[in-house]
Amino acid sequence: MLQHRTRAQRIAGWAAGLLICGSAHAQSHVTVFGIIDGGMLYTNKTLDATTGSNAGKQFSMIDGGSSYSQFGLLGSEDLGGGLQAKFKLESGISIANGALAHCNGNLFGCEAWIALDSRYGEVKTGLQFSPFFLALYASDPRNMSFFGSGGVNLVDNFLGTSIFSASSISYTSPELWGLQTSLLYSFGGKPGDFRAGRQYSASAKYEYAGFMINAAIFDGNSGAANPTPTPTSLAAEGRTLGAAFKFGAVTVKASFVNYKVAGMFNNNVYGGGLSWYVTPALDLDGGVWVTSDRNHTANHSLLAALGASYFLSKRTTLYAQVASVNNHGAMNTGLSVNGALYGVSGTTVGATVGIRHSF
Repeated sequence: MLQHRTRAQRIAGWAAGLLICGSAHAQSHVTVFGIIDGGMLYTNKTLDATTGSNAGKQFSMIDGGSSYSQFGLLGSEDLGGGLQAKFKLESGISIANGALAHCNGNLFGCEAWIALDSRYGEVKTGLQFSPFFLALYASDPRNMSFFGSGGVNLVDNFLGTSIFSASSISYTSPELWGLQTSLLYSFGGKPGDFRAGRQYSASAKYEYAGFMINAAIFDGNSGAANPTPTPTSLAAEGRTLGAAFKFGAVTVKASFVNYKVAGMFNNNVYGGGLSWYVTPALDLDGGVWVTSDRNHTANHSLLAALGASYFLSKRTTLYAQVASVNNHGAMNTGLSVNGALYGVSGTTVGATVGIRHSF
């Protein structure tokens, strides 16, 4: 009887050991995350979408004065041997009325992907940000703020194209000696038209001792099989070269971007600026972006912006921003992705104040 109990105990011990080992190699984590951002927007001129003329001043509440409000789930599972499974589901929302907003207009229209990550790199499939967009973000001095940044030029030219790449698969290499590359291909084809909606993008980034340089391309065809409420499949081409240098509390960034939409325009954008953490709780930043239409050089604009962010805590930030844009010819650069994406001829000035909370 004593031997029988010992054997049973041993079997139970082995089972417990197997369970412990299994949990060690298959631990999973799911995180709920989000950003709530609301602000007030003022501009001294507003574009009349019907006539193209100045409709007068505006003062309004906007969702996303500095970044878009969002809600999502992020998960990972340790598969052992340095291999991880990951997923992300992210929705853009409006705190003004609780509706879906930003991104491509769908429920999880910002990101919806699953990935395998290892020491050999990461393979990701689904709706995801393109390497071109991520390169633009890395070289923007105001971190692609929704007001007065390179993000305004991007959405002004491409809408959601090159940001949200649906039905795509990507590979991002591990960082080797400071160098990292990314490749993406989007399967947008319709039956009988394989090239419709097809997109590809690639980027390369090198970082060393506070210095960063990157380059990226994007190429996409129109006619996606499953169009989204916000257009994300224009016949567009993008090229960019950017750089950044961090010394102490100051980071300087500069970039060149070419936006080309077939049959419409071919714009070059030259941008640069800096951010300065005056104290750990106060960040000041500013930038200038010059846009020129290569097909019609009389069409050009100058956008300049300044911003201040005060961190009440690690999660809650107060911000204030001011910007001015001067449009010549048919150029219609605006001040804000929300509420003032397109501008009128001449000089327009505007400002936002708001609060942002992340969780």
